[in-house]
Amino acid sequence: MSGNLFIITAASGAGKTSLVRALLAADSQIKLSISYTTRQPRPGEVNGEHYHFVEEATFLSMLGEGDFLESAHVHGARYGTSQTRVDEALASGNDLILEIDWQGAAQVRKLYSEAISIFILPPSIPELESRLRGRGQDSEEVILKRLAAAREEMSHVGEFDYVTINDKFEKSLQDLVSIVRAQRLKCNAQLARHAALVKGLV
Repeated sequence: MSGNLFIITAASGAGKTSLVRALLAADSQIKLSISYTTRQPRPGEVNGEHYHFVEEATFLSMLGEGDFLESAHVHGARYGTSQTRVDEALASGNDLILEIDWQGAAQVRKLYSEAISIFILPPSIPELESRLRGRGQDSEEVILKRLAAAREEMSHVGEFDYVTINDKFEKSLQDLVSIVRAQRLKCNAQLARHAALVKGLV
C-alpha cells in the first residue's frame, strides 16, 4: 500500500515550518521531503536536514534533467522537490509531507491527484508582519518583499483541501494531526491495511 502525500503551504511567517516540525514530532509515521534551494542557510539550518542547499548552476542542471517534481522561484531564490525521493517514500508506504509554496502545490496536484493539500493562514496581516520581524533573520528589504507577496500567496487558499488558521499554535497543530488521522481512516486505506481482518469478519 502506498503512503499518503500531504502538501502544506502558507505565506512566509504564518508558522508553517514550526507546525510541520511539531507534526513530525507528534507522528512518527510521517516524514518530511527535504527540498532543494539556492537560498543561503539561515542561522541554525543544517544542509540535508532543513534543505539541500545548492548553487544556482547545480539547481538549473537538475531542473534541465527533469529531476524535480515541482520547482518555483520565490523571494529571489529557487526551490525544488526531487521526484525520485517522493516516489520512493510513497512506494515504501510512508506518509510524506511536502512543505512547498502555492506554485509548487499546483504543479504537484497535476501529477498526484490524490495528494491532500493544506493551507495555513495567519490570524492577520499585522500579526504576520510581527512574526517576520520577530525572526531577526531577514533584512528590512526582504521583510517588505515577503509582506508584499503574502496577499498574493494567500489569494490561492481556495485551491486547497483544508485550511487552518494559526492563531493558537496547539489548536492549529491538532488540526493538522486530525487531517492526517482522518486520511488514514478512509475506507480504501483501512481495507488495504487490515485486509486479513476484514476477510475474516465478512
